[in-house]
Amino acid sequence: MSLDLTLIWAFLIATAVFLYVVMDGFDLGVGILFPAVRGKADRDLMVNTVAPVWDGNETWLILGGGGLFAVFPLAYATILPALYMPLILMLLALVFRGVAFEMRFRAATLRSQRAWDRSFSWGSYVATFCQGICLGALVQGIRVEGRAYAGGWWDWLTPFSVLTGIALVGGYGLLGACWLIWKTEGELQLRAYRLARQLGFVTLAAIAIVSAAMPILSDAFRARWLSWPNIALAAPVPALVAVLAWRFFVALERRAEVTPFLCALGLFLMSYIGLGISLWPMIVPPAISIWDAATHPSSQAFLLAGAVVLVPMILVYTAYVYWLFRGKVAAGAPGYH
Repeated sequence: MSLDLTLIWAFLIATAVFLYVVMDGFDLGVGILFPAVRGKADRDLMVNTVAPVWDGNETWLILGGGGLFAVFPLAYATILPALYMPLILMLLALVFRGVAFEMRFRAATLRSQRAWDRSFSWGSYVATFCQGICLGALVQGIRVEGRAYAGGWWDWLTPFSVLTGIALVGGYGLLGACWLIWKTEGELQLRAYRLARQLGFVTLAAIAIVSAAMPILSDAFRARWLSWPNIALAAPVPALVAVLAWRFFVALERRAEVTPFLCALGLFLMSYIGLGISLWPMIVPPAISIWDAATHPSSQAFLLAGAVVLVPMILVYTAYVYWLFRGKVAAGAPGYH
């Protein structure tokens, strides 16, 4: 039996996107939390917790986007025209945020540093919100006629996409707060515990609202989740969300440091799996499946040969960097700039 290369590539790209979401999610979350922390020393410490890893985290965005272009060109050619505006805004915000990240340490005056801090924070908000907008627009469906995008310029902007944008801001903020719990100590850590608790409720509420809205969007979603026997097969996802939520709040009460972050990652994973259940096998819902969008098998095999070498290298390097910079980042310690 021959391998289904399209299925393998769908898994690889889905994995790359998820790794980007959780890895860049917590450092975007640190920027989202900037308005809640006023002191210069605390903000410097927050930035120093992500300084060694933030740019490497975006490798997965490049891998996911590049893989989509190379392996699923029809999906790439359909999704981009539908989402040009939020995608361009997201990329500009990421660039602006990256500049602010570096320039805040080189600011000559406190006033200019505060300006760069605002830029860093707003870049984080805009990038995250636009990612959520893109997710919502994709989930609600893209109009396709004759293998091309047939919608309008503003089809991506709907109440549902705005909802998912707001939800992702809350979710990334949760990841950022849990990351700070893990990597800091003292007053900043205590503040992160409080923020994590608040954002935990926000994130769970967002998961519930988005989950309730999706069956209204599409009969296909309703059939996936609410018809028998699908409801029995999908039931473990909300059950695991409930378990993770309980464990998350217990960990906060016990002042655990690593467990809240792991539980937050688990909530994102369950949400991601839930989206996969809802959309499978469509890569451009409701019309284009992964097999419809895939390039020729020979091209997939050629690209997979490179991915087999490249992806393990990225994983090993990423793991090494996180291991190298493990442990707490102390206040007043030398930074990475």
